[in-house]
Amino acid sequence: MRKLIAVLAISGFLLLIKADLASAQARQDTVETVAEDSAAVVARDSSASGIINDDTADNLSDDGLEAEESTGFHTRLKTKFIEGNAGFMSLVAIALVLGLAFCIERIIYLTLSEINAKRFMRDLEEKVAADDIEGAKQLCRDTRGPVASICYQGLARIGEPIDNIERSIVSFGSVQSANLERGCSWITLFISIAPSLGFLGTVIGMVMAFDQIRIAGDISTSIVASGMKVALITTIFGIIVALILQLFYNYVISKIEHLTSQMEESAIALLDMIMKFKLRHDEESR
Repeated sequence: MRKLIAVLAISGFLLLIKADLASAQARQDTVETVAEDSAAVVARDSSASGIINDDTADNLSDDGLEAEESTGFHTRLKTKFIEGNAGFMSLVAIALVLGLAFCIERIIYLTLSEINAKRFMRDLEEKVAADDIEGAKQLCRDTRGPVASICYQGLARIGEPIDNIERSIVSFGSVQSANLERGCSWITLFISIAPSLGFLGTVIGMVMAFDQIRIAGDISTSIVASGMKVALITTIFGIIVALILQLFYNYVISKIEHLTSQMEESAIALLDMIMKFKLRHDEESR
């Protein structure tokens, strides 16, 4: 199930990025075509009249400002993505997609593992107090999550000494904690990879800029500026991807800590229940 969710998430993100990039490229081509047509019209009018009307120039500048303001942050972000080096920008995008897929898979898994632990332990205590151990086990089997699994392991060994029950709960709790943290190492890997790929693209872009200077034989400001712009865009996107994944990762860690705290509290409460159960039965046997 988790693999299916991860595959669907990756496919959805790849399709979304592909569609966004295609629309951004088409929009950019349209803007460039309109700008060229407008420039051609102005040039013909100016050559025919011999003078450019100041009002026309002001209107053109106002239209340009309105068009620039109408483009949102999302559109500008996609445009910058296209302006960067396609190879390294694609690698950064893949790191984002894979990292988000692991984050979404963990969030779904942890959300499904959460229960109302206080209500569950109250119902479990009522059944244990009524000597309904089988009913308590059935309640644990019918409840999802690591809290119910730990309680079932303790109740399954209720006839053994309390030390054996405690060791069993601790061992099984370690296994459940490892299951909760599964996949988090991949998220941290993509958090580290994204800015590294951005820096690598920047370094290679700088090398390409210096090659252009060498070929031109002149240190032109336009050549240096354009090369550095393309090179630094990869670093910007790598840092943005790392920040996004870091936010999701912190959210996942907070849910893991919450579930771990519930497991520890429930384990302590279960041991108290079993101790009371054993003391009550020892007194009755006497």
